[in-house]
Formats: sequence, structure tokens, C-alpha cells
Amino acid sequence: MPRPILATIHTGALRHNFERIRAAAPDARAWAIVKANAYGHGIERVFDGLRGADGFALLDLEEAQRVRALGWRGPILLLEGVFELRDLELCSRLDLWHTVHCEEQIDMLATHKTNVPHRVFLKMNSGMNRLGFAPRLYRAAWTRLNALPQVDEISLMTHFSDADGARGIDAQMAVFAEVTQDLPGERSLSNSAATLRHTLSGPEASARLAPYVASDWVRPGIAVYGSAPDFPEHSASDWGLQPSMTLSSKIIAVQAIQAGDSVGYGSIFTAQTDLRIGVVACGYADGYPRSCPTGTPVLVNGVRTRTVGRVSMDMITVDLTPVPQAALGTEVTLWGASAGGQLLSIDEVAHAAGTVGYELMCGLAQRVPVTVAGDD
Repeated sequence: MPRPILATIHTGALRHNFERIRAAAPDARAWAIVKANAYGHGIERVFDGLRGADGFALLDLEEAQRVRALGWRGPILLLEGVFELRDLELCSRLDLWHTVHCEEQIDMLATHKTNVPHRVFLKMNSGMNRLGFAPRLYRAAWTRLNALPQVDEISLMTHFSDADGARGIDAQMAVFAEVTQDLPGERSLSNSAATLRHTLSGPEASARLAPYVASDWVRPGIAVYGSAPDFPEHSASDWGLQPSMTLSSKIIAVQAIQAGDSVGYGSIFTAQTDLRIGVVACGYADGYPRSCPTGTPVLVNGVRTRTVGRVSMDMITVDLTPVPQAALGTEVTLWGASAGGQLLSIDEVAHAAGTVGYELMCGLAQRVPVTVAGDD
């Protein structure tokens, strides 16, 4: 039989999470962000769960071609825009919308020969300091784009650096609002954190921020995949989100160890009492973080317990004390939903590893078999 590790993609959870975003910003259209191969889930696997989106947003042309090949005829947005002049030819052929964040991309458009003008999203660097025009240069960039026959509609966008934390979005919103107040075009500003935290933060905040935050388009990413954008302040369940990916395996061996015995490479865990230890077919070569320490949560037969010792390439070891009936073949849930419906948030595992749920999703190894489950 094959090695028992398995990743399951839950299309019903994707659909549920996307509707949760819609409820938070009911007057906005919503992109489904499927960059990084749909955050490691697989674009083809998530498509059925996200076909209710108003558009798909991603990074590269190959991913855009895959979305079109699935039969999608609606908007597709390239979040980083084009990287060289010939990319604009494919944008024309596939009818792609694309971000413009630097003068060089305007130069490319100015020399591009096309019969159909492009829909572009002009990005402002309102404080993230990655991509986009500085506020003092933004209107000049808009004016230059607006004069090009190669450009049709210009939408306005920015990205928040601190929507998930105490600094919030007010400072960046003020900059964006001041610079764009009389410019035409649709707005796109909010990621998952901004959509959930700042359109649901009370009547006063909503009245002040919602016209800008929700705007015309929201760009939910991580929340669509069932991870809280502001963990640990809020959990996924706090936001009403469901896990879209489950990583599961089975116990492949059981060891009875005595007090004083160590477990795994480096002997970093030493038992204080007699223990039963389960060996699980999952390791860092499967995408489970090697940095997860002893105590990282795990579900064995739906019961919460902990890892012990160091994560190795192909195996981890878990404490079976809370699950005395566990034996060879018992189900282990590394993150997601157990067969009995008990949940272990990917955010908890990521937090233990000193990272975020995004990285675990994107880091799922190619050797892990993947299946798709529907609404059951």
C-alpha cells in the first residue's frame, strides 16, 4: 500500500470562506487570489470552490493560462503586472488586466501595439514600500497612463502593510484618499485582514472607512483558505472560517519508552515519565516544518496531543498519553479536519514553528498525494 500521508482540499470550505468575505464587504466585488498555485492547494483543485468569485488574481502568465483553460471568461488580474514587453501580447490574447507599479511598465505600454486597449490597476506605494508609485508621483503616472491609446480604464489600488495589527490602515488610507480623491476609476485596497477587521469594527469605523476599505474590489487571500489573517489575536473560527486543506497521516509504529529515555535526533526530548510514543509518517520532506518544537499540537484519532522530539525527514513522533487506544494505523491530523470533524488550525502549527499558515500551505511537498473533497 502507499505511504499513508494525504492532503485533502475541501472545496466546500473554500466556498464558505469566500462567502464569509462577501458578507464582510457586501457592496464590493471580490477577487479570488490564486497566486502561488492557489497557496499550495492547486489552481485546478480550488476552481470549483471559487468559481463564484468576480475575478481571479495571480502573479504570472502561466497561472493565468491555467485559469483560462478551466473555462473562466471573467476578469483575471496580474498582481505584479508584466515583467517584459512581450508579456503584453499575451495579456491582449488572454484578455488579462494587469497592475502598473513603475515607470518602466508605462514605457512598455507606450510601445505596445494593440487593437484592444488594456485595463490596468495603477498601484500606489502608500507605506508598504514594495511596489507602487510614491504618493507624490502617483497623479503624474495616472496622467501619463490616461494619455496612452493603449490604455482603456484605469483602476486605483494600494496594499496595506499593517491591516493585521495595531497600526491598522488609517495612515495609509489617509494618504490614498488624499491623492486619489478626484481621480476617476474603481478602487481596490483591502486584503483579508483589512476586509475582516476594518469593515466589521463597529458603526463609527464602518462609516468612516468602509467607503474606502471595501471600495469596488477586495482582494481576499489567506482568509479564503481558512487561515486567520491576524492570528493569534483572532483564530480562524473567530472569523467563521473553515480549513480548506487537511494534512493527515497514520501511526506506523508505537514505542513504549521509560522515564529518562530520549526520542529522535539530537536527543532533544527526554521523557520525564513512562510514555507511549506514536511514530507518524510525515516529516519535513512532506512540508511539515522541521522547526516545530516539542509540544506542537496534533490530533490523534481526533484527540489533541503533542509532538515530541525533533521532526525528521520522513517521520515525527507524538505523545499517545491522551489516546491510550491509539495503535498502528490510527489516524493523525497534522492540520485541518479529522475524520470525526475535530479541527486543528494550520495557524497553531505555524505559530509553533515560528511562521505563518501561508508558508505551510505553500510548502506542501510534491511527494504528498492530494485529493479533493466536495461539500460533505
